[in-house]
Amino acid sequence: MTVKELAEKLNLTIYCGESGLNKEIAGGYTSDLLSDVMGNCNAGNVWVTLQTHKNIMAIASLKELAAIVLVKGFKPEPETIEKSNEDEMPILGTDLQTFEITGKIYELIHS
Repeated sequence: MTVKELAEKLNLTIYCGESGLNKEIAGGYTSDLLSDVMGNCNAGNVWVTLQTHKNIMAIASLKELAAIVLVKGFKPEPETIEKSNEDEMPILGTDLQTFEITGKIYELIHS
């Protein structure tokens, strides 16, 4: 499944990084602790978080993630959007709670 397909199926908002929407998703990871994501997230994962600052882009690029999904209506900060577009790293969003969107992503990836 691609990031674009995930966004369409879950009605996610695409905030930035549109040029990376064709990345293939290999799995997912949910955490708000950057060091946890850095140590445990795998390449190709979709990262679910409420963090919006530009440091999420450093982690996403380092780990070669497929995309970032922001929860609870959070939106990326302007510097984050700029870096997302440069790195072709899609940042998506939802109004759903972390638990809800994580379950929906899991179901889609494993169906």
